[in-house]
Amino acid sequence: MDVAMKSIPKIIVISVLSALVSIHGCQTKPKLEPSETPGSVGMSAERLANVDKIIRESIDRKEFPGAVILIVRKGKTVWRKAFGHCQWIPELAPMDVSKIFDMASITKPVATTTSVMMLVEQGKLRLWDKVVDFVPEFVSYIDEEGKPGEDARLWHLLTHTSGLPPYTDAEDLKDKYGYPITLESMIGHIARLQKLNPPGKKFHYSCLGFITLSYIVKKVSGQTIAQFARANIFQPLGMNHTFYTPSEEFRYLCVPTQVYDGKPLIGVVHDPLARLLGGVSGNAGLFSTADDLAIFARMMLNHGSFNGKQILSPLAVDRMTEIYRIADFAGRGLGWDLESGYSTNQGDLFGPNAFGHTGYTGTSLVIDPDTETIVIFLTNSVHPEDKGDIVSMRSRVANVVAGSILMK
Repeated sequence: MDVAMKSIPKIIVISVLSALVSIHGCQTKPKLEPSETPGSVGMSAERLANVDKIIRESIDRKEFPGAVILIVRKGKTVWRKAFGHCQWIPELAPMDVSKIFDMASITKPVATTTSVMMLVEQGKLRLWDKVVDFVPEFVSYIDEEGKPGEDARLWHLLTHTSGLPPYTDAEDLKDKYGYPITLESMIGHIARLQKLNPPGKKFHYSCLGFITLSYIVKKVSGQTIAQFARANIFQPLGMNHTFYTPSEEFRYLCVPTQVYDGKPLIGVVHDPLARLLGGVSGNAGLFSTADDLAIFARMMLNHGSFNGKQILSPLAVDRMTEIYRIADFAGRGLGWDLESGYSTNQGDLFGPNAFGHTGYTGTSLVIDPDTETIVIFLTNSVHPEDKGDIVSMRSRVANVVAGSILMK
């Protein structure tokens, strides 16, 4: 900074820099849909205001730096607000409703599952296809007598009942294969891992299963999960701020996550395995905004259609968002969470048809078909040291939203 700049009050410098950033991003900042009043869709604005209160109290307790919340009912956006800060390190910066978040495991239903189901609709895949047909190295469960069990199917991967472990050591893979690792090398490693149980017998939430699914999408379609999802889901829906590996022009909108070596990850995926894969993976890696996520959720509520674009068939949406009956003990649909131990983000008041998903970075999506309600609650609770606490707040936010619905 030169001598002239040093003489200018700091607050003016910050304001000027902020204006420059705004000008720089004027062509890429998302355009927000107009909001309706809660009362216009049978919700109480007074009750809904409790969302603001509990989020601010949580931020004051430093449970997470900031948040964006977006609530849709009956196709109308009724609450869209930003709270707190998007980062604490290296310096404070305010949160904004247009911010792009690392979606983490919301990648699983939005990108990976949707891509798989589109290929099912096209007749290129069956849910009953064996994983080994696409990944020949995929070993079966071996029992205590050394006998191999049945082959895992695609639906096992989608419901987290394949027997695959939850995760694997990214540093170990990096040592063995270098950085970045190819998807083929990682799949070979995953395929050879010892399975925890026979397929279809136990629920183990597994990132590895969804990495495997992304490999199958690539093998069948010839496109990476990023390319396929972009061309077939995000572009048709007009989700212009949803993608893997954000380009430089969007970095200023990206919310920082965990700090490594004194610098936060900005526009770089937080999940270690997805990062090892160069940011493109089936378990994590997707970046999006609250408004883009709302477009996707509205498509799901509208039986696979949005703005004249039929992304999925109504029957595919139905199968994805109901408990998969062959593995009902898991409480999962195809890619979506309904009644598993991970579904507390749905709160206590939404009904049995509600579905959703969470992301490790602090993201949450709840969709309730019965009340036509969408709750999007995005934080970066892993910033700066992965010590944030968001689980309880997700439930509380969902309860306040559900409790504000006074007319069905």
